[in-house]
Amino acid sequence: MNKDKQQQMILNDNLWSVMWRLSWPAVVAMVLYGLNVIFDAIFVGRYVGESALAGVSIAYPLTQLPLGIGSLIGVGAGSYLSILIGRQDQAKQARIVGNVNYLVLVSGILFGIIGLLGMTPMLKIMGAAGTELVFAEEYFRIALFGSIFWIGGIGYNMIIRAEGKMGTAAWMMGVGLITNVIANYIFMAILDMGVKGAAWGTNIGMFVYILLFFIYCHQGKASFPANEKAIYRDKAMVKEILGLGFPSLLMTIMYVIQGIVVLKALNNYGTMEDVAFYGVAFRLYNLFLTPIYGLMRAFQPVAGINFGAGKYERVISAFKIFALVAAILMLPLWLASMIFPQQTLGVMLPTRALLPHEITNFRILVAIAPGLPLMLMAMTFWPAIKKPKPAGMLGIARQAVLYIPAMIILPKLFGIDWIYRGSTLIDAFLCILVVFLIRMEFVVLRKEKVSVEME
Repeated sequence: MNKDKQQQMILNDNLWSVMWRLSWPAVVAMVLYGLNVIFDAIFVGRYVGESALAGVSIAYPLTQLPLGIGSLIGVGAGSYLSILIGRQDQAKQARIVGNVNYLVLVSGILFGIIGLLGMTPMLKIMGAAGTELVFAEEYFRIALFGSIFWIGGIGYNMIIRAEGKMGTAAWMMGVGLITNVIANYIFMAILDMGVKGAAWGTNIGMFVYILLFFIYCHQGKASFPANEKAIYRDKAMVKEILGLGFPSLLMTIMYVIQGIVVLKALNNYGTMEDVAFYGVAFRLYNLFLTPIYGLMRAFQPVAGINFGAGKYERVISAFKIFALVAAILMLPLWLASMIFPQQTLGVMLPTRALLPHEITNFRILVAIAPGLPLMLMAMTFWPAIKKPKPAGMLGIARQAVLYIPAMIILPKLFGIDWIYRGSTLIDAFLCILVVFLIRMEFVVLRKEKVSVEME
């Protein structure tokens, strides 16, 4: 009965109430997840030093690849599961976890092997050399040993969110974060393991996510038939999962390429201090966006379940509500970073006297943040209604067509300050573009609604 109530709430309750009940635990979950990355940087900066922080910053984009694969699987399986819940197709629901298990195992093993073989060349392409390369290799090598944990930890948690159980996903994130922080302190402050300790701490935290998900399924708490021990390879379902999740992976791949280009430019035209500063600024920027990521995850089951049930107008209304609340929610963090940049950056660079142009660059980087909720919500909206192509095309346009050429040309011509300025200008343009694309999608959905009603 409780399982049915969750679905009925998403399908029939007031959307503002649905948004609140799903969003606050989802936001908490994503903030906790974002803090994992921040705590790693804090521990490295305080217990190892700025050179180590620069090395970890160089490796950081590569560590996003297993998370991107986890997002591919989790977003794809979660989007498909939400639609199946809306359609009340329990036969296919029962096959979801088994196919996810198969994808996690295969992708985790392959990524670990490929990563170990290509680690050093990739880090050198990104500009790592000397002590930076040593630290980057130490951190990334240990992270690769935990590839299955990174992929599965994110993927399984997204399935729980796809059910609409944001509170459950949040407390699992909280347990994983606490485990990560305790492990980091033990490995780095007590055992003096350096950057290896930071990587092992994250591996253990991700393993806890998987363990908690399996316990959750084993105890029968999932709102759909879930066998955590099963391993299936249904070609049609695997294709559906990968198709719906591909835009999420594509964004991660493009982000990694972006990181390679930016770090190469920083190493060519800047200093080690510039690399460390960019790593800190970008991590903080992502932390500011984590409330939006939380609302994206909360929006996904609302959009998917209602779309599966044919409630298209409700899908449109949900998009507007979630995008508006996401913009409002991030304003306090945005204002704090704009007004107190020195104090914000000082969390990870406590001994660094920041230069005026660095503070300006940080403000420029985060200036566009209030406009991003619309664009990021759109990236969730399209896969949730079984139209992943626009999200994928937008990801390609941002990175391959705009961002990467800009990051190659602008720093060379005008200096590294244009890494920050160019990023903001590109995102401002794309925010305007998304407004037009989403309005067109609403027109299509309303036509489909009319078509269904006439049948």
